[in-house]
Amino acid sequence: MKTYVYGDQRELPPGFEEFTSLKQTVAVCIDLHQGHLADDPDCPCPAPRAREIVSKVDVFHRAARALGVPVIHVRSELRKNGSDDIHGVKAAWRMVFPLHVGPIANSDAHAIEGSRWTQFATEVKEDDLIVNTKKRLSAFYPSDLDFLLRNLGTRRIVFTGCMADCCVLNSAFDASNLGYRVTVLADLVRGTDPAMEAAALKMVSLHLGLVADSNELLHCWRDQRI
Repeated sequence: MKTYVYGDQRELPPGFEEFTSLKQTVAVCIDLHQGHLADDPDCPCPAPRAREIVSKVDVFHRAARALGVPVIHVRSELRKNGSDDIHGVKAAWRMVFPLHVGPIANSDAHAIEGSRWTQFATEVKEDDLIVNTKKRLSAFYPSDLDFLLRNLGTRRIVFTGCMADCCVLNSAFDASNLGYRVTVLADLVRGTDPAMEAAALKMVSLHLGLVADSNELLHCWRDQRI
């Protein structure tokens, strides 16, 4: 199996079965919902680069399900009265991200429960699992994702979604710190821009786990079923 090490693709040497084993593995997709992906001027926290991976993530999820890998969709969801964020202690991104991208006119609507912005852009099947208690940058904070993963007997997590340099990176750090083996799929995550995306993936490859393309991982998994 080929992986990326500090941006360079190379053949993974023996001894990494703890990361690549099909057993006790879960696919976790982060924040591919309309609040990031809608092609709409009212989109409250646009991540337009991630639109291009939605159909590819769906293809990966179909293959993962066929191999018995559970699929978990994670989304941010905030209380309607704003107490989790805009009317409490604001998330830092609301203040600093606009310094780079400019004012975001509808940002207060981001992730509000029951709104159209929390609707998934990816396919969600009946047997998929949903974590909708993410309220900050990590899929683990303050959600029940870790509880769910441990109940499933999970040892390995494969991350997809957005944004590579923000929520995916934060989640990968937390997953590694919690003892899970992490793989991030380079072709199925997108960042603020290509440079930030590349930097995030380099950090993952140096400190947290594997970075690979989805076709390489699926080939490795299918070989284990033969």
